[in-house]
Order: sequence, then C-alpha cells, then structure tokens
Amino acid sequence: MDLNQNNGKIGINGFGRIGKLTVWHHISRKYFNEIVVNVGRQVGKGMEDLAHYMERDSTYGLLSSYLYGFKGKPVITDIDEENGTMVVDGIKITFLRSARNPCDIAWMDNDVKLVVDTTGQFLDPIAQADDPKGALRGHLAAGAEKVIASAPFKFKDKGLDLKNAMPEDAVTTVMGINDHVYDPRKHSLISNASCTTTCLAHMMKPVLDVMGSQKILSASMATIHAATGSQQVLDRLPGAGAKDLRKNRSILNNIILTSTGAANALRLVIPEMERIGFIAESVRIPTGTGSLVILVLNLQENPGGGEPIRRDVINNIYRQAAHNDAKEYLHYTDKQNVSGDIIGMPRAAATIEGHETHTRTAEININLSNVPGLDQSIISTLENKNIHVPVTQTVIYGWYDNELGSYVNMLGDRTVTIAEDM
Repeated sequence: MDLNQNNGKIGINGFGRIGKLTVWHHISRKYFNEIVVNVGRQVGKGMEDLAHYMERDSTYGLLSSYLYGFKGKPVITDIDEENGTMVVDGIKITFLRSARNPCDIAWMDNDVKLVVDTTGQFLDPIAQADDPKGALRGHLAAGAEKVIASAPFKFKDKGLDLKNAMPEDAVTTVMGINDHVYDPRKHSLISNASCTTTCLAHMMKPVLDVMGSQKILSASMATIHAATGSQQVLDRLPGAGAKDLRKNRSILNNIILTSTGAANALRLVIPEMERIGFIAESVRIPTGTGSLVILVLNLQENPGGGEPIRRDVINNIYRQAAHNDAKEYLHYTDKQNVSGDIIGMPRAAATIEGHETHTRTAEININLSNVPGLDQSIISTLENKNIHVPVTQTVIYGWYDNELGSYVNMLGDRTVTIAEDM
C-alpha cells in the first residue's frame, strides 16, 4: 500500500496548512509518482517562492529534515517557471496558478482522477458543479472521478439534516472507524471528517464496543484546540453581519471560545451515537498545533453488584483497544505528556493519557412521578416513588496533532485506500 507503487497522479486543491502538509506526506510516502497542486493564483515572484514556502515550516521544520532527519540535504530541484513544475525528492509536482473555482481547474488536462480538496471552502455535497461561488462537485465536472474533502460536509441550507439529506454519492468516513462503508461503485464525494472528530471517534468507539450505547447515559466533550489559519493574528474589525465577534480577536493574546461540528459528524461515522445525548464545545488556544479532547461520559453502573466502573476498568479498555489496533491509530500511554509531545506523532488519531483518567460514582435520585411515559396509575400505588441509580462520571483525555501527525497522515491513508480501488 505504500512505497514505490508507481500509482499515477494525485490532485490537491489548496496549498495552506493541510494542503502543504499533504504534499509533504505524499512525497514521503511515494505511493503516487506525480502530484498536481492547484494554488489558484500567482505566488510571490514565481516558482522559486513556491519552493521556498514548500521546503520550510514553522511547526515541523525543514522538509529535508522531515524526510531524512539531520542528514537531510535540499530536496527540491528542477524548478521550471514556464511549466510550473519542480521535482521534490524524485516526485514531480505541477502547480496550477490560475483557476479558483473547482469546475475551472485543469484536472482533465493533467490526467488527474483523484482530488483532495484542502481549502475548507467547498463543503456542501449538494451544491451543483456550476455554482458561481464554486462547489465540491466542480472537481467532478473538471475531470476528477473521486473527491476527498479534508473537512466535514456542511449544507449551505441550515435547515437540512446532515444525515437524512446526504446525497447517495457522498459519504463521511474516519479511518479505523467506518472507512469500510466507502463504496467505490457508489461514492464520488468523500469527507474525511475533521481532526477533532477523528480523535473523538477513536475515543468513543472502544467504550461503545465494550459497554454498548445503552450504558452511556450522556456524553460531552471539549477540545482544547490549537490555532487555525482562519483566526486573526491581531484584533480586526468584524465584517458586516458578523455574529461571532471573537473570531476577529487576536489568537496570540487570547483563549477564545468557539464551536465545533464534531458531535454532528460523529453521528455520521458512529451511528450508535444517535441515541446518546451529546454536547461538544471548542476552546482555541495560542499554540501552533497539538490539541486535546476532554471526554466526559456518564455511565450507568453495573446492576447486581457487578464489577464497578473505575479508572483501571476504563484504562484497560483503551489499553486493549490500542493493542488490538492493527493500524495503530489508537495509542495509549501511562506517561505524563504536554501538547508538544504529540506533535508529529505518526498516525496517532488519539493518544489516551491514562494517567489522567478519572472516575467518580454517585447515586442519582429519580422521582418516578416526574418521568414521562410511565403509567401514573401504577406509580401512585408505589409506597416509595423515588429510586436511586448509581452513575459513574468518567473523564478521559485524548491528545492529537491536528495537523501533520494525526490528521494529515490519516487523510493520506484514506487517499491511498481510495486510489487502490480506482
């Protein structure tokens, strides 16, 4: 599935954080023998400036060091301004610098069948190819056969339900969770969900597999998330009609409350979550990458004096799940980590920090007279209308590199698995 497979071309739309790091990933992996990147505009003074941007990264260092460690030497050669090409560690890269709208990108002229859209701008799977503002389906009209979005689908029509209104040719997958639902005969648009959904899914699934959804009374999560490119370096005047004024505040100086679509996307990849009440929140902090999901589960205790749910029980679930994960997407550690320790960790969808797992059990007092759906004529005959239900609240911490280490590496795996079926 990996090195030196000589598997043709891959197209990448967008050359921001995820776009550039996706190029790094595939240069290292060498599954594709050519990469076509649509930048959509002129960059600096030309190809030399594109190469400059390509080979340096403020978070991950030099591309040569990423590929070969301290022995790495410059890997970009054969820069051709006229043809918009360069060779990076033996891989030819062609840069397209004119079209912004997906339907106008020269995928057909460059014989590109598989496109990864990393712009975050075209996420509505319903929007038609000729949408004047651009659409994911525009890539199909331009010659691509499969399009992978590096973000969750979003309907422009907020009244539509993300699950029920999803077109038949579109699907959301997370590697190691539900990637098997992708049908190459049926699906043309594939969302790789988000970095947070990926981490959260790998945190939820082991507990669901062992305990079942009936035992999870409610769940909530907060992601302590690194800054993203959409945030402001310094305070900026909000645009007309802006609803969230915090998006225009400096990420260098603030902890910023925001929202996340992880809860909705999670239901698409783990259907059992439909019956579990779930709240998801996000807090942005002034770091470049390296994020954390704090997952809180309220679990009904075992009836009849069974083994109580305690810290070791939860940690053993994750230890075993990580041990059984052949793809090594789930990691477990008893070590004490900080966010910098997770940066660049290969293919780690989630790293469970078992040292910080906490549980606390308490009895919840429920007055049956206030429970809807119960026959009140029967309830009135009871001498004691109150019942006591033991519930254990569990707090679980999961680290993830929201850029290269976790998300981009898993996006690369998704891309290769789709390419293998084309």
